[in-house]
Amino acid sequence: MKLMRRCVLKKCSIAGVFLLLSGCADLLPHSKEDMRTPWHSYSDAQAMFDSIVPYTTTTAELKTSGIDPEKTPNVAILSHADLLRKIVAGSSIDVRLLDPELQSCLMETKSCVAYEIEQTHLDRKRFGNFWLDFLSFHRRVDISGWQFDAIVVVRNTRVIYKLWSGKPNIQQFVDERNPLGPLQGLGGSLLRR
Repeated sequence: MKLMRRCVLKKCSIAGVFLLLSGCADLLPHSKEDMRTPWHSYSDAQAMFDSIVPYTTTTAELKTSGIDPEKTPNVAILSHADLLRKIVAGSSIDVRLLDPELQSCLMETKSCVAYEIEQTHLDRKRFGNFWLDFLSFHRRVDISGWQFDAIVVVRNTRVIYKLWSGKPNIQQFVDERNPLGPLQGLGGSLLRR
């Protein structure tokens, strides 16, 4: 009876280990970095930006399309100095080559305001062997998503200038190997003590 109980217990233990190891990939962390925005994709953000017409679109229309720094996350109000730095500083662009309306706006500090829109969506999925990842020996991460950045300059209540950049398709792969696993970073912290 004891022998039979041990045999059943041993078989159950082995089966439990196999079940645990077979489903380990599902135990790896998965994270999503998604800014709460009215735009759910790069093409949504691009369509919103394309709908802005310089000298026609008003601040009220910007708010209805989702560009409202008080309500929309990651929409910043740029100071005069920030705008100047973003458009001119660090580049070889002569201010006189810019749009005349933007030039006069850069010279003023009262009637012009700029909005900077920074929207990012990243999906991080770790995969591979759970135990190697958990013990920090070998970690593999697949990162995908998109990023959209824009600057909209408003004078009084009308848009006078817009500029955008972005990455419609972010694909990255991280392959991190630590031969010493959890002990890898321990040496430096011990030396500092």
